Amino acid sequence: MNKAVRFLSVAAVAAFAAFGAHADEADASQFATKFETNRTRAEVAAEAATVAQTRSQEPAGSRVVTYKSTADRAAVRAQAAEALRTGQISSGEIGNAM
Repeated sequence: MNKAVRFLSVAAVAAFAAFGAHADEADASQFATKFETNRTRAEVAAEAATVAQTRSQEPAGSRVVTYKSTADRAAVRAQAAEALRTGQISSGEIGNAM
């Protein structure tokens, strides 16, 4: 039984390796993109410059809305300490189960 399993596993590996081996050109020319153009380098550069001016380089939704607070830092700290003492907010990793 052990020899049969070993033989089948070697046969499976050999079959898998045979599927991966394909003859191809040495320079991978089948992947080369072939195109012809009649535009000059200056025309392409001019078009690229106009497209860059009309498109935003900033991802959508990346602007952060700024907010100017009028609260005093000491007052906010005092409110947080009071909320912690009265159990309105949890402390530590587990916290209070409310």
